[in-house]
Amino acid sequence: MLAEIRRTVVAFRAQTGETGDVYIRLQISRGGGAIGLDTALADRPEFVLLVQPCPAVSPDKLRDGLRLSVATSLRRNPAESLNPAWKTGNYLNNLLCLREARARGADEVVILNLAGEVTEAAVSNIGFVRDGAVVTPPLTAGILHGITRAFLLQQIAPAAGVPAREEAVRPEDFAGMQECFLLSSTKDVSAVAAIDDARFQMEAGSVTARLKAAFGDFARSYAAAHPELSI
Repeated sequence: MLAEIRRTVVAFRAQTGETGDVYIRLQISRGGGAIGLDTALADRPEFVLLVQPCPAVSPDKLRDGLRLSVATSLRRNPAESLNPAWKTGNYLNNLLCLREARARGADEVVILNLAGEVTEAAVSNIGFVRDGAVVTPPLTAGILHGITRAFLLQQIAPAAGVPAREEAVRPEDFAGMQECFLLSSTKDVSAVAAIDDARFQMEAGSVTARLKAAFGDFARSYAAAHPELSI
């Protein structure tokens, strides 16, 4: 599959002239066959590779921070129904929650679980800073096992000298948080300025800024150590 990804990206660069970082999505399906829910109806599994320039947070959002809003009409689907830890193409829950937040003028959404705890954003994990330490919802809250989130907890925060822990967070806890940020492969560590009426610090020397710089150092070091992954 890595060879297939490499071949597709090379073709994309040749066709478009794009030389910067690219976003790659691998989608696997059960394949074609007769209409029906039974997976045995499919003849063979298939995959599609999607490649595009890596989306970037706009300079003004990097400077001023993202604005989020808590979804109130829907909650995160529980693990007993459709486990959010599964990386599937079923984004209906995320989409509807994001649409509600965007209708209120927010950039992203904060989705709660059935217990009223913070889970994640539509396509990003979320973290907070309280008294100099990172606090992020645990996997048991019902979230995707984010790659950037794992790097943050295991390598980036320790390298930056920032304590980090998993802890249940509720909207009423926002007032006690000094900072907030989103985590994803395309956004890395992106500062959040507000969640509805809760405001967060955006200073240049903030913990979030230190974590973002540490993530950049980590990414460059990892890329240098793995030249075989460059395309």
